[in-house]
Amino acid sequence: MLVIEDEVALAEGITRGLTAEGFQVEVAHDGREGYELARTGNYDLICLDIMLPSMNGYKVCRSLRDEEIWTPILMLTAKDGEYDEAEALDTGADDFLSKPFSFVVLVARLRALARRRSDHNLAPLELDDLVLDVVTRTCRRGDTAIALSPREFALLEALMRHVGEIVAKQDLLERVWGEDFEGDPNVVEVYVGYLRRKIDRPFDRSDLETIRGEGYRIGSPATSAA
Repeated sequence: MLVIEDEVALAEGITRGLTAEGFQVEVAHDGREGYELARTGNYDLICLDIMLPSMNGYKVCRSLRDEEIWTPILMLTAKDGEYDEAEALDTGADDFLSKPFSFVVLVARLRALARRRSDHNLAPLELDDLVLDVVTRTCRRGDTAIALSPREFALLEALMRHVGEIVAKQDLLERVWGEDFEGDPNVVEVYVGYLRRKIDRPFDRSDLETIRGEGYRIGSPATSAA
């Protein structure tokens, strides 16, 4: 994995700990250097700080995604940095962790990201003619491409991994907004509305449902059983 962190002592500590956990680690202390290394695509995971010399973490992440480099990125954000966390996800990061952080939690988050790269989890997610490609980060309904923000994509992915099942609001908050999210939980309903206006209404569909008092579901229970 690649660690991009300009605080030398912190980077060294992370490297020692991850190496002890069985990771092979390379380090960059500069945003531009980290970006150039990440562009090679030779890494399974990237741990990326925001405040970096020459090129900040947001720009590194956005540039990689613009070049269709989909290596999972865990971004290190400021303590209590709600806006940092939101921007991290909106620029294409897969997860975030606020400083100061527990090393145990860091390892757990990285292992979770690694599990998502299994062959099963990289297969396109499909519901009838709705296709979500988690590798290219694209969505389409039939032959029509649908543009989704990173947050919308993450929400739709969380739902489509459980087609025909009710997914609780709290589960979606933790998966898409992070376990430490302390904002208004109704943000889930807001983003569900955004998705409906993109994946359902233009196609005269109603796949995405709100199950009052329980959560949200995409696809019918019969679809799941099939």
